[in-house]
Amino acid sequence: MKVVVTGGAGFIGANVCRTLLAAGHEVVAFDDLSTGRTENLVSVDVSFVEGSILDPEALDATLAGAGSVVHLAARPSVPRSLADPRASHRVNATGTMEVLEAVRRAGGPQVIVASSSSVYGSNPGMPKTEDLVPMPMSPYAASKLATESYALAHAAAFGLDVLAFRFFNVFGPLQPAGHAYAAVVPAFVDAALAGRPLPLQGDGRQTRDFTFVATVAEVIASAVERRVASERPVNLAYGSRVSLLELAELLGKLLGRELEFDFGPARTGDVRDTQADQSRLRSLFPDVEPVDLETGLRATIDWFRATA
Repeated sequence: MKVVVTGGAGFIGANVCRTLLAAGHEVVAFDDLSTGRTENLVSVDVSFVEGSILDPEALDATLAGAGSVVHLAARPSVPRSLADPRASHRVNATGTMEVLEAVRRAGGPQVIVASSSSVYGSNPGMPKTEDLVPMPMSPYAASKLATESYALAHAAAFGLDVLAFRFFNVFGPLQPAGHAYAAVVPAFVDAALAGRPLPLQGDGRQTRDFTFVATVAEVIASAVERRVASERPVNLAYGSRVSLLELAELLGKLLGRELEFDFGPARTGDVRDTQADQSRLRSLFPDVEPVDLETGLRATIDWFRATA
């Protein structure tokens, strides 16, 4: 089957491309390289198309003959959205609308879209079930809520097979560090390997549900293979709850030394605690067993060392 992965040169996208290829699919990576990198696809037997999800003609040409579209292209990061809310809306909301309309013109391939746990925002419910009322705290979170809402509305209105995943703190190989918007795992690993204090916003007791990227890719590949669809969003995480201080402690254990911190103020728009209810995910993907945090973190460290 031909599968198009928007954002296919990005961190998650390039990992998904590899897993889909291993499952025997013809894979097209579609990316404007605003955050993705062609280096992520070196020696990966995909067709690469450089283009923007805001370009209907480029989408039409790329989606022709596709049986599935995995829509991962986005403008990530809460802080980035605070710096430029319009840009996050344009890519994440309008861009998703363009992808969905291109899917309709292509005859209705299955479409999988990436939403985010950030949509739960300030809702205090724990663990986060998909039935909680979304309460976004940032333009990024609002734009991802728009992403999933448009996708599910297109399913209801036009009969598309849609699966909207809410990602929770995905980490692993290919995830970049060394920039102002780096996620916590690569920022921690990069600093630790360089002998710098770990950058930490807030008190470090905020908790996250970390999901190794290979687990995410396996779930997506299973969804493509079985053309899974859902009328409701689906959390893509397995219910762990680890504080950033505990993450740093585990990292220090794997590196064999105690790590220091560079504390800064808590970031505007950040959710204090996240933990997924995994019931809906388990019901749809009962055969997928997640990679545990320690194993995933060790693989991430090894990748950083190999690419240093």
